[in-house]
Amino acid sequence: MSLSKTDLEASSGEERHSSDVYSSTPETKEAIAQQDDEFPDGGLRAWLVVAGGASIFFCCLGFGNSFGTFEAYYLKHQLKGQSPDNIAWIGSVSAFLPFVTGALGGPLFDRYGAAVVRPGAILYIFAMMMLSLCKTYWQIMLVQGVLMGLAMAFLQFPAFAAVAHYFKKKRAAALGVMVAGSSIGGIVMPIILSKMLNSSSLGFGWTVRVVGFLIMPFMLFACVTVTPRLPPRKHRFWMPEVYRDKKFVFFCVSFFFTLIGMFTPIFFLPTYALQRGMGATLAGYLPAILNAASTFGRVIPGIMADKYGPINIFGLGGVMTGVVIFCFNEATTNAAIIVYSIVFGFVSGTIISGASAAISIFAKDARDIGTYMGMGMALASFGVLVGPPVNGAFVRTYGSFFEVSMFSGAMCLFGGILALSTKLMMPQGILGRT
Repeated sequence: MSLSKTDLEASSGEERHSSDVYSSTPETKEAIAQQDDEFPDGGLRAWLVVAGGASIFFCCLGFGNSFGTFEAYYLKHQLKGQSPDNIAWIGSVSAFLPFVTGALGGPLFDRYGAAVVRPGAILYIFAMMMLSLCKTYWQIMLVQGVLMGLAMAFLQFPAFAAVAHYFKKKRAAALGVMVAGSSIGGIVMPIILSKMLNSSSLGFGWTVRVVGFLIMPFMLFACVTVTPRLPPRKHRFWMPEVYRDKKFVFFCVSFFFTLIGMFTPIFFLPTYALQRGMGATLAGYLPAILNAASTFGRVIPGIMADKYGPINIFGLGGVMTGVVIFCFNEATTNAAIIVYSIVFGFVSGTIISGASAAISIFAKDARDIGTYMGMGMALASFGVLVGPPVNGAFVRTYGSFFEVSMFSGAMCLFGGILALSTKLMMPQGILGRT
């Protein structure tokens, strides 16, 4: 019995695509599409994933948000004699690497799921314990900057992608709640660090070890709960065509400029406060105050982003953050600096969670969200690498923070305006809910 040309083509196509999760029979495609559309948007399992992601951000970005406390301590102790911009490079590298290596961490999660999180957690705890033994600039750079930064990429991006698997209509709010874990970490960590470093006899080594023991149960909880809902993507690892989407690239460029300016108060606020005459212990608490305010700045704008659009909220957050940074050098008393910390913490809180929610809308398939977030934030990450060292050089050259506030404020303001301009390329237009 002979086969028609049509039958042969169908048979060949079926053979060629049988292993591809995207190209299958119409029934399979319909089943996958239905699975993609059935986002729980709540329920015990979904919120456990959010809680696990919040635990990761508590340990990783929460600790990173405490770098201002470390910078002020390093300048007076084991790295005394180093310039502020040299020490700022440690924090910059630590903040840069989780973003840039997200181009690897995001696709790995899309391919292998929760298996990516466990080695990342072990590596991060190991790096924390190694930091407690560091005494020289290059030891601290390699451990706190490089090793911890690399470990974070295999923790934070899987958390972003996993939460996006479970939420669609409430995605921005869920991501805001998850990233608020970093704000809680940013409250707890600086208080612990400042108290133990400046007001106890523990010393640097045991202070860092105590933090390492503190994060262990949170990492264990995250390893159990951060799991994907959708089946893995099997057909390829990277998606270079992501960078051919002009809207996506334009938004990432706006995020790049926002990141240049956003980290300035996070890194330099305690150093600035010491220069203005604030006591070392109170100055060490400023990151905690800033992060307490950013908890509300992450959750409330996240809820608003689901209603008014994530790009709208991110762009508005960038503009407001830029305006607040322009005022950085104007806070001269203890009370004014504390109030400034609160205001900056709230308005800047939407940047990271807002960006992640905005990037997720460019992904056409929920199984690609990890890749989009990783590759998008990798493109924007160079802003984190550039901003703090440039500002540290301004401090070293001019001895004041006026130039710092003007440069960083302008970068944030420009980034926010660029983000809003992205909407001109969107089908919904400039007034649309995107």
